[in-house]
Amino acid sequence: MPAPAKKAFALRLDPALYAAIERIAAAELRSANAEIEVLLREALARRGVTVKAPAPAKRGRPPKEN
Repeated sequence: MPAPAKKAFALRLDPALYAAIERIAAAELRSANAEIEVLLREALARRGVTVKAPAPAKRGRPPKEN
């Protein structure tokens, strides 16, 4: 089953900013994209904006079909 759709768009960042995000992401065992999502959610929460938590990824084998 495919993953839920996510909005894709171009994001231009200062190279030094992106390098810092990559370092943090590596320390947290995340991709840079996932780290950016975490940082945005934290920033929104500080401003009082609530965003529905993402559905956890389904892991393991799919159930057998009879």
